[in-house]
Amino acid sequence: MADTTEVNPIRVLLVDDEPTLLRALEALLRKKGYEVTGLDSPIVATQKLAQEDFDVALLDIKMPQLSGLELLSAVKHRRPEVEVIMMTGHATVETALSAVRSGAYDYLTKPFDDVELVARAVAKAAERKMLFDRNRQLETALREREGVPGEGLVGNSAPMREVTRMIEAVAYSAATVLVTGESGTGKELVARALHGRSPRKGQPFVALNCGALTETLLESELFGHVKGAFTGAQRDQKGLFDAADGGTIFLDEIGDIPIPTQVRLLRVLQEGEIKRVGSADSVKVDVRIIAATHRDLPKLVKAGKFREDLFYRLNVINIPLPALRERVEDIPLLAAHFLEKHARAFRRDVGQIVPDALRVLTSYGWPGNVRELENAIERAVAVTKDGALSAADLPPELSGPPAPATTGVPALPELPLRDVVDQARERVTRDYLVALMRELKGNVTRAAARAGMERESLHRLLKKHGIRSDDFREA
Repeated sequence: MADTTEVNPIRVLLVDDEPTLLRALEALLRKKGYEVTGLDSPIVATQKLAQEDFDVALLDIKMPQLSGLELLSAVKHRRPEVEVIMMTGHATVETALSAVRSGAYDYLTKPFDDVELVARAVAKAAERKMLFDRNRQLETALREREGVPGEGLVGNSAPMREVTRMIEAVAYSAATVLVTGESGTGKELVARALHGRSPRKGQPFVALNCGALTETLLESELFGHVKGAFTGAQRDQKGLFDAADGGTIFLDEIGDIPIPTQVRLLRVLQEGEIKRVGSADSVKVDVRIIAATHRDLPKLVKAGKFREDLFYRLNVINIPLPALRERVEDIPLLAAHFLEKHARAFRRDVGQIVPDALRVLTSYGWPGNVRELENAIERAVAVTKDGALSAADLPPELSGPPAPATTGVPALPELPLRDVVDQARERVTRDYLVALMRELKGNVTRAAARAGMERESLHRLLKKHGIRSDDFREA
């Protein structure tokens, strides 16, 4: 029986401000069987990208209104899965390298000795695109067959479907990704999903919160150091870039790194090599960088607090994460997911969330986003006495101020005195830590000094109570 599977034609976006060449290339590619959209305006091209899907883009570099490299960046932001070929009559090594580093698949020099070269380049790009598409389909089918969840990402709202689409499109690329969004939205989950769906998935995934370390410690953690590089450096030590070689490194709160460290990180992105603290020798590394921040990096660039060249190197592909209040319809799904997770962890027979609790969950603003929701469900699972979570099991702050106390003798707690005291101590400790971090704007060093304890001890205490210093920092 003949194969009746319908194969869609390859869709090519062709952008060149030279009308004669544009028409000639359109005719050539249509003759080869491609579905071609030819445009002489890069601005119109960006609008087309927002409306239609393409497999291959063929872009001129020198154009009015918007350069080809700027259009390349727009393509990779809107449709990172598109394979891009750049064309120019002003070829330089620097321009070629800039195009490739920004995500271009190939680079052609005009005038063409033989226009068939263009057709062959498009054919190779289309073949590469189809191969990646097929690999992604197989990976998705395998995950579904094995019952592998979406790396912790839960939600079926339109914003989350777009996040999932971006992850699927970007995973096979080697391009740097910047994940942006408020604290608690799940930026590390996105990074892990990108790594888990990439060709590097069998290699290390290394994560670091850049805002939690001083400049010296941060550089030592990232790049390693040699003996004697600083006080206490008693031997050579490799860094996290060494540990992630061949895999992925996730740099959370990238907006908090100091300028000198930004310079060293820029070198990694430009040259693919590191220099250990205290050493003049360079070491080659093969690492994909995924960065994340809750800060407004363009604003930091304008203020001189973040290097513009580093921002553009990191922001090759941007994946913005929605706040939880922007996807309220996902709250019941997330709550059910966290209920199952923590009921299993606590070995509690809690199987559902009653309607009054769901009403509270969906009407609350969630300034701490998904992380705050998980903490609320974890607490509710721990304290509930029933097989279902009710509004009474949820943290009182979700429902607003508590009702006024009634007169008369209060009911005695059912728990033993020791348990009551332990619970009170934990609650007071958490309230103290939240107030401390709020007053000192997430500065752990100052908070530890105020609390009269070691910095690492405070870190452990914050972690125990599910409190992140990043949530209290000013954007």
